[in-house]
Amino acid sequence: MGTADRKAKEKEELKTLILDSARKLFVERGIEQTTIRSIAKNIDYSIGTVYVYFRDKNAILNELHSIGFAQLGSQFQVLAHVESPMERLIAMGRLYIKFAMENPDMYELMFTLKAPMEVLSQAKNEEWDEGLSAFTVLKTTVEQCIHQGHFTGHQAEPLTFMIWSLVHGMCSLHISDRANGVHLQNADGIVTAGFEEFLKILKKL
Repeated sequence: MGTADRKAKEKEELKTLILDSARKLFVERGIEQTTIRSIAKNIDYSIGTVYVYFRDKNAILNELHSIGFAQLGSQFQVLAHVESPMERLIAMGRLYIKFAMENPDMYELMFTLKAPMEVLSQAKNEEWDEGLSAFTVLKTTVEQCIHQGHFTGHQAEPLTFMIWSLVHGMCSLHISDRANGVHLQNADGIVTAGFEEFLKILKKL
């Protein structure tokens, strides 16, 4: 590896380190309580080093938000080859749960914390492109299910929102440790078990 390549690799690694530190602090302390100084201190670098990569805290927040949705979206793309929309819908739910369970900090930043949406509303582009793209993929799959005779009498958009809300709710309750708080017998596996129960209902529609 040449000098230029090595330096580029080191810069990318440092940028990733900054983002990982920021994500952890955003979730643990909240957006307002996290500063560029605290992010730098957490990784033992100077404040100036962080500013080399990001102009402010909002820039870090926006990049983390985009990275999270890019990761989730790339996983959804793997399911594009599944011809049966119902099987694809089920697979999307399981993949969504897997992503949330494996990336709890990122999931909270993407779907729970208000700050990313507040930053977005203050930007020139007020469209939530990443969220719109993810919701459209889900809605399209639901529409295809309806066209194949599933979900008779149901409307695609509110049904899509209901499906998303239910799966998101289970993931959020688990990540926020609410499942353990009510002394469930199988708290660790309750999201997966709950999703399977939901599928029994969904398949009857």
